[in-house]
Amino acid sequence: MSDFWTAVRPVGEVVPGVPRHARSGERQPRHVRSWRKAFVVRGVTMSVIGTLAFGSAAAATAYHNAISQIDVQDLDGLVAEVVKPKDPSDPFKDEPVNLLLMGTDIRDGSNADIGGVVDGMRSDTTMLVHISADRQWIEVVSIPRDSMLAIPACELPDGSRSAPYTGRFNSAFSTGSGGAAADMRYAAACTINTVNSLTGVTVSNHAVVKMNGVIDVVDALGGVRMCLPEALHGDPRSARIDLEAGENRLDGKTAIQFLRVRKGTGLGLEMGSDLARIERQQMFINATLRQMLSAETLADPTKTYRLINAALGSLSADPAIANPGNVAGLAWSLRQIEKRNIVMTAVPVYDNADGATVSWSPETSEIFDRLAADQPPEDVVLEAPEPSGSPSAGGGAGSGGEAGSGGGDAADDGGPDGAATDQAGEATTEQDPDGATGGESGGTTDEGRPDEPRPSPSPEVLPEGICA
Repeated sequence: MSDFWTAVRPVGEVVPGVPRHARSGERQPRHVRSWRKAFVVRGVTMSVIGTLAFGSAAAATAYHNAISQIDVQDLDGLVAEVVKPKDPSDPFKDEPVNLLLMGTDIRDGSNADIGGVVDGMRSDTTMLVHISADRQWIEVVSIPRDSMLAIPACELPDGSRSAPYTGRFNSAFSTGSGGAAADMRYAAACTINTVNSLTGVTVSNHAVVKMNGVIDVVDALGGVRMCLPEALHGDPRSARIDLEAGENRLDGKTAIQFLRVRKGTGLGLEMGSDLARIERQQMFINATLRQMLSAETLADPTKTYRLINAALGSLSADPAIANPGNVAGLAWSLRQIEKRNIVMTAVPVYDNADGATVSWSPETSEIFDRLAADQPPEDVVLEAPEPSGSPSAGGGAGSGGEAGSGGGDAADDGGPDGAATDQAGEATTEQDPDGATGGESGGTTDEGRPDEPRPSPSPEVLPEGICA
């Protein structure tokens, strides 16, 4: 579908040739506006994105029906030139994004089939996804649901306010929902207010994911590829899942069981701990994000459309994230991110005396202070900017060839020993295995100062569960 990006143009953009009453930016009857307000996102993410999605069931049906009625005529190969659609634009350009993903264990509909029937509205997994302003790194911070924390006063659906109290982190969602009122908007707002007050990080966007929210997205990706260091077998009373050591491709139903399982054998299941489950969840999110942000996915508009369409109706999200064009633009801006720069972080905790809850360690403040300042963790490898007035990366007089900025070579004509040569074939610099420049005749800049080539980063050490 070569016109995919046009199909998801931002709301309000004027479309030539379309009557005024049909433009999405114009005021429309209430029954038309109501479904747009319900349009929601889920993807990557659980994923950027993990799991980003849009819409109510009615919205998903209307959107799918509208697309299916279009007679698509792909003229590639039949005419000399076909004008390709423009790349999508990032609506959050040059700004960091703090997306709070709130997983819930609401047991309605197919969610009851997954986890059984339980009344109430509670949060389960909560992750703060920080996307840097320069789009060079992503950090996903998991917040343990059993953390004992100060929950602030929250607006309730009946117009009253809850009293502040100290309790489990996941109780903020339940408190905000208003109990029997079960309003997800207030539940999400109370959780966001709690995160803002505890961390100092301002949550700019949010999405609430139901248990079944990830299934269709994973299936639209063709499954998520994971390489497990050991076999995993879930206790049937916890979740029915059996995976062998080595490479596995998880379909949607297997993925949701992988995210839910707490007891069994392998990958920490023997502990029956929520903290061990967080590690497995981060393993899955990392693998999913890498796959969603791969060229294989983003360079294929049809596959990207299927991914978005599969995600419809699975999340509740703020208007900015619920706009398909915004999500497409944000994902496109991340297309060149180094996969090593997708970092998973767990809040450091210690056990409380009750044996059932945990408290945050003092070093937690360092993590959130760094995120508030949009500063990366130590293991992120950033592309260094070219110094002002320096020769171009292509190499000028005396530059000694390309310096390289990611995993590139140190020079155009490097020999087997790593020696860079100039046009006359004479060695000018030599690098040792650590990237240090040696030899007596190092290169110099036009100003006569010694050249300082940037060393190439060491090969990525893949996180556990990630396939090469």
